[in-house]
Amino acid sequence: MNGINSPAIAQQLSLPRRPFILGIAGCSGSGKTTLARELTSQFNATLLPLDFYYRDLSHLPPDDRALQNFDHPDSIEHALLAEHISSLANRQPIHRPIYDFANHTRIPNRTELIEPAEFLIVEGILALHYEDLRKLYDFSIYVNAPNQICLNRRIYRDMRERGRTEESVRAQFEATAKPMADLYVLPSASHASTTVEGTEALDWSVEQILKSLHQLGVVPTTDTHLNAIRTT
Repeated sequence: MNGINSPAIAQQLSLPRRPFILGIAGCSGSGKTTLARELTSQFNATLLPLDFYYRDLSHLPPDDRALQNFDHPDSIEHALLAEHISSLANRQPIHRPIYDFANHTRIPNRTELIEPAEFLIVEGILALHYEDLRKLYDFSIYVNAPNQICLNRRIYRDMRERGRTEESVRAQFEATAKPMADLYVLPSASHASTTVEGTEALDWSVEQILKSLHQLGVVPTTDTHLNAIRTT
């Protein structure tokens, strides 16, 4: 009887464990990015925002780019993202696109090298919409928040980080963000393993997620993580 001395079994035992893949979705401004960043810090995870996978619009005149619907599922190159998630799940590094949000283009001839980690977090408004992404997740979270709060947060973010004006953010929210959320984002909540409220304290949301992951056996103990949250 070969038992553990079998070359096939020995090879399996020596293989690195597959990363745990977590998907986080919610409307723009719901607080999902803040939650994703906090969990990334807690788990020393690799974070993959869907926003970096917007399709390159450099073939369009600049004025036409701003008129595109960036909240529609077709705006994201999700097949490439799924390919990158699969590569990281197999412990292979990827070259992630770098997106220029002010000009709505990918920066040519530049990518960011992303190394695999024990935890991989995928975050974006449509992270739970695409079936090819959902089937890769081990656990998923939907962050819920009222429309007005989402709009206020989106204005603050886009003006500060993306070179947008308040007027343009409000116009886009009414023209595309809210209608697309009603069509695609809100229904995707049904695919989530759990839902948290984006209006609640961040440490409370993180605590609930850590408890869920602990029950799944993903997190050996929650005490260390919870103490770290409470002291920051």
